[in-house]
Amino acid sequence: MKIYTRTGDAGETGLFGGQRVRKDDLRVQAYGTVDECNAALGVARAAGPDPALDAVLAVVQNQLFVVGADLASPGESPYIPRVSAELTSFLEEQIDAMEAELSPLRQFILPGGHPVAAHLHLARTICRRAERVVVTLAAEEEVRPEILTYLNRLSDFLFVAARIANARTGASDVPWQKS
Repeated sequence: MKIYTRTGDAGETGLFGGQRVRKDDLRVQAYGTVDECNAALGVARAAGPDPALDAVLAVVQNQLFVVGADLASPGESPYIPRVSAELTSFLEEQIDAMEAELSPLRQFILPGGHPVAAHLHLARTICRRAERVVVTLAAEEEVRPEILTYLNRLSDFLFVAARIANARTGASDVPWQKS
């Protein structure tokens, strides 16, 4: 398979099923932002999280491919994996397990601490942007509601994962200082 096809040289791309859309189409922006979040998770993983957190992040990266495929494939197809309630449940289970290790949050925190945590905070903000784009897309086209639920929960997961990365490395969360 060649990496370049020249089919997008005029600013269009193909969705699953063959429909051609502009590269700035909301659907393309949605799955592109999900891809950006996935890349940010790759950077977080490259920064060296503990093996248990790294394993969970690897699962999440694979889940994000499902989210992207789902967004890139409007309509029905038996060949496309779809976001399911099970994917969201996985995130909730991970959040609950990590929160059991953490002290309760008593103040707002700034992104930072250990490099893994800082990268996870960045991934969280990209996830929130993906969620906003999908909300806009859903106002114009049909989007499976499981996708929005998953992205909302993913941002929660990434926040808690950043906190757990700090806790497990002995780094402190960075408290917000009111002026």
